[in-house]
Amino acid sequence: MAQRVIYIHGFNSSEHSFKAVRFGEYMAHYDVDYCVPRLSHEPFHAIIQIEQLLTPNTVLLGSSLGGFYATYLSQKYQLPAVVINPAVKPYLLLSSLLGPNYNPYQDSHYELNNSHINALKSLSIPSLERPSLLYLLQQTGDEILDYQQAVKYYSQCKQQIEFGGDHSFVGFEDSIASIVDFLKIT
Repeated sequence: MAQRVIYIHGFNSSEHSFKAVRFGEYMAHYDVDYCVPRLSHEPFHAIIQIEQLLTPNTVLLGSSLGGFYATYLSQKYQLPAVVINPAVKPYLLLSSLLGPNYNPYQDSHYELNNSHINALKSLSIPSLERPSLLYLLQQTGDEILDYQQAVKYYSQCKQQIEFGGDHSFVGFEDSIASIVDFLKIT
């Protein structure tokens, strides 16, 4: 069975995000099953969508809110995961976005409410039990998330901290080789 690589996109993103597409182009050179599910805005639904794709030979790659989900799934199922500018406490950030929202990448309107915030809180892991399964890619110029939260939270994990950049993780392609190496993609 080929190794399954799941890319988990962030909040208000889609399977067509730059990093998902770029990594997919790179994965075309490997004997892997590369999956990028279009995730629901409902946190529990998103987790279930990803769980349905898990195999014994799965590795994860997640960005922003996708990094939060990847962390949760990595620790729950003991799967290797790379997290890129991950949201550590998404429930705090998204509290300011309660109400009507629009995801332009999925062309969908939805209502963000307290049930979403509570779901994210319940998925939060206070401290990592298996930090060796995680690799943090973080840029200090992230304009959306406080990079210091991630550096501290993932302090026991392998880390690549780059000064500058932004939330999109500028120069993502330069990190692909280290991602492939950490996830042992062959």
